[in-house]
Amino acid sequence: NTVVVLMLGVAKPALCFFSPTAPANAQIVHSGAACNVNDDNISERIYTIKEGYTLVLQCIVKGHPRPQVRWTKTAGSASDKFQETSIYNETLRIEGIQRVQGGRYYCKADNGVGVAAIKSIRVDVQYLDTPVLTVHQTISDVRGSYYQEKTVFLRCTVNSNPPARFIWKRGNILIEQSKDNGVDIYEPLYTQGETKVLKLKNLRPKDFADYTCQVSVRNVCNIEDKSVTFRLTNATTPPMIRLSVNDTVVVVDPGQDVLLNCEIMAGFPAPTVTWSRYPGPLPLSAQVRGPMLFLRAVTPADAGFYNCSAVNNVGNPARKNVNLIVRSKCTFLRITPDSNKDSETIQMGRDLKLSCHVDATPQDKVNYSWYKNSAPVFNSESLIILRSDPDMAPGTSSLEIIDMKFRDLATYSCMANFPGSRVPELRVDVNISQNVSPPVLSVPPGGQVVSVQEGGNTELVCLVVDGKPRPPVLWSRAEKDLLMPGGRSVTETPDGRLRMRNVSRDMMGVYRCQTAPYNGLNIKRREAQVQLNVQYPPILDPVFQDLRSRNYQMVTLRCAVLRSNPPRLTDIRWFRNGEFIRIPMPDLKETPELQFKLEPRNNGSYECRVSNSIGMSTCTFNVSTKPYNAEFYFDTPNPVRIQKGNNYSYNLQWTQRDPEATDPIIGQQEQHVPVGEGKEPEKGVLMSHTISDLKIPLAYEVRLAPITTYCTGDYISRTIQYSEPYTYPRPSDHVCGFEDERICGFSQDRSDVFDWTRQNHLTQNPKRSANTGPETDRSGTKEGYYMYIEASRPRVQGDKARLLSPLFNVTSVRGPKGSGRVPYCVSFYYHMKGKHIGTLNVLLRVRSIASHTTVDSEVWTKSGHQGPDWKRALFDVSPSGPFQIVFEGIRGPSFEGDIAIDDVSITIGKCKQENTVASAGKTGKSFKGWEM
Repeated sequence: NTVVVLMLGVAKPALCFFSPTAPANAQIVHSGAACNVNDDNISERIYTIKEGYTLVLQCIVKGHPRPQVRWTKTAGSASDKFQETSIYNETLRIEGIQRVQGGRYYCKADNGVGVAAIKSIRVDVQYLDTPVLTVHQTISDVRGSYYQEKTVFLRCTVNSNPPARFIWKRGNILIEQSKDNGVDIYEPLYTQGETKVLKLKNLRPKDFADYTCQVSVRNVCNIEDKSVTFRLTNATTPPMIRLSVNDTVVVVDPGQDVLLNCEIMAGFPAPTVTWSRYPGPLPLSAQVRGPMLFLRAVTPADAGFYNCSAVNNVGNPARKNVNLIVRSKCTFLRITPDSNKDSETIQMGRDLKLSCHVDATPQDKVNYSWYKNSAPVFNSESLIILRSDPDMAPGTSSLEIIDMKFRDLATYSCMANFPGSRVPELRVDVNISQNVSPPVLSVPPGGQVVSVQEGGNTELVCLVVDGKPRPPVLWSRAEKDLLMPGGRSVTETPDGRLRMRNVSRDMMGVYRCQTAPYNGLNIKRREAQVQLNVQYPPILDPVFQDLRSRNYQMVTLRCAVLRSNPPRLTDIRWFRNGEFIRIPMPDLKETPELQFKLEPRNNGSYECRVSNSIGMSTCTFNVSTKPYNAEFYFDTPNPVRIQKGNNYSYNLQWTQRDPEATDPIIGQQEQHVPVGEGKEPEKGVLMSHTISDLKIPLAYEVRLAPITTYCTGDYISRTIQYSEPYTYPRPSDHVCGFEDERICGFSQDRSDVFDWTRQNHLTQNPKRSANTGPETDRSGTKEGYYMYIEASRPRVQGDKARLLSPLFNVTSVRGPKGSGRVPYCVSFYYHMKGKHIGTLNVLLRVRSIASHTTVDSEVWTKSGHQGPDWKRALFDVSPSGPFQIVFEGIRGPSFEGDIAIDDVSITIGKCKQENTVASAGKTGKSFKGWEM
């Protein structure tokens, strides 16, 4: 490779006055692994990228004051609402882009003056998944026949963008429907082009074979074809399974081992068995061994619906599920004083209710028994047992003591058991006496505020110092919507001590402690609060800043303290390249600041180290008079061949990042050619330099660096590789069928509203509007391409799209029989099907060599529905100079208005009139035209 080093040019200083201007000429440039960029329509470019690649978009703007850049995204062309989080910098970078991240990206530049500048680019993420092939078969009696028809459907489904092309093979032989009456290939309705079905009618011996479904996106973005193969035999059958348990509900005790076996009863090929659980995934302790699922020592957390699925891609998957219920042991008791008197203490002559609840699964399988001083309790006038208390949670048993007497002071026991279970009988006792009293909650002295360093351990204490019986203590965050460190809203502590480990600053705040409403008096909760104070080193801004400046200018470095706990700072020190800078001790109450004159000797890395009693944090500044890098513009056209010799030239384009940040950028006058001499770089404005006398087919590495009086900036480089440009044709007998991506040198008019689109049947949007647009190209093949306008949203009535032919140079100034102009025949096919068809115009655009202006004149037009077939139009033009043919499509009143053109030719001489019908179109012009 030859190395060419280019320097940025000389710019003389100038004194001028600036007035605020709104941001203008916003551009989106791109880099990364792009497959293709359709740049024909400047209002919306399409950036095609392969899934998993890195997307890099950069917004180049100019304006004064300097605009702020904001990136936003919409989900697709049909959505106008901004989604995702905005990004506030000039470069948007997405590593490993995924298909859901495709859509339209907007770059918005605003400086508060006038209207913001907005530019958009649509990112189209291409992908191709491995196809899934399933087999379905039917056996049914056919009326009037003495045999059974066995029909098999092979269904191939794939996710892809763009839509994939399907190929079916039997063995290694391509299956063509037209050559085999025993097969039928079709696309089911509502599958959006993602599914192809191969139907085998009345199976024949040769139909038992290996079938391959191959999918392709025609190597876009270098995505290779993918395929899947299935062997069809006379033994092919869908799966059948059964579970080792007979009931759909299985109740087990905690700690018990559970074995579930999903037995395969039938299926060929051999089915694959998988286990899943709802809700949530399988427990971590679960062991899957083929069709068997083993759960060791189950807990209540392991309960749920366990599903067994068997799949062999034949028919529908076989599924069985079982509801696993694990019995639990949690038991509590509530004491409710006379609720009618709003009492919080036990008093003689009042009513009292004892409520016993087992948090069990299943709840309705629990049996309760009540005992008084170990003797069974039976219903009486003073003691009433409620098997299911309507005032309490379901599955609660209550014992009501009516008009309590001294004889009712005793020890009461609630016994709960699970019939048929190994879970032991549960028992809870309570001694009812006149000593039963409400609890008193208290925070120990000095415990109202607890301080701890970040990363340490601590304990919040809230004690029940009085009351009988003593309930547990519940902890929660006082601030709404904040969760406890364990991720729950409430944490229970039996002794009132909340232990916290590895404390972080997000745990800081007020914590509420409350008495639990169970295992104690069922009264109004007692509560208190504890403040957790987490101490941490100062949080500074910026953590890192790259600062560029001119020489001998005053530079101010500020290290803002955003937060600090404790807030009092203990020390502030400044360092340059690791060495302490001896300056007067800064005021610890002010923002740390260092001010100095930047000179060549004091460039380097500066650190501001700020400390409090907990630790130290650092702001780092890279201070330099070195200019920022230049940035290549990657939309530069291909290298251009120079006709003299085997040489070519290249127009190098770039932008200079923040050219005013440092000393003026100058050129290098030695062996290198200065670039941009006499023009000072402006932020966001493209600079260019043509490199000539490059040899074909050599490649060149171009290195570019900005230079100031102080130093040379860092080099950036790119490689120039010559590629043969498209040669614009002279008018000839060549017919353009738009089969090549370069579309014969045609281009989109950048002054119109939207674009013509190149497509064929295989690349059509499967969701496109029905009853409009062609199914094939003019020749009737699905692989052939054509150009068309899409009339669906966001297009509105009257929107125009213009397609420009190459510029044809008129070299002869004399026509036949001494006429002053040479005639040309324009021929093309058009398709205008749909009840909302607008207008197709053909314009003759002639360039004036003297005034460098262009004049458009209408030479052909057609409006409205013209039937389902392609039709031909041809007419003569006699341009006065270099000319182009413009195809203008105008959108009609609604979406059924797609217009297409194909097989365009522009030839010297008048159109031949054989087998034609004279027509003047609908323009009333004096030209002669024909249609076929």
